[in-house]
Amino acid sequence: MDKELLKILACPKCKSEVEQEEDKIVCKNPLCGLKYPIRDGIPIMLIDEAEK
Repeated sequence: MDKELLKILACPKCKSEVEQEEDKIVCKNPLCGLKYPIRDGIPIMLIDEAEK
């Protein structure tokens, strides 16, 4: 995943910064911590698609 894209992405639920962990985009806020999938190189930033 492009580092510049990660800089502009934010968690849709709490608006916190995110980081990439393997094939997931993870919210850095410990109270939220949602993990969003990456499919075919595209982050799926939908709350309904996220896992805790």
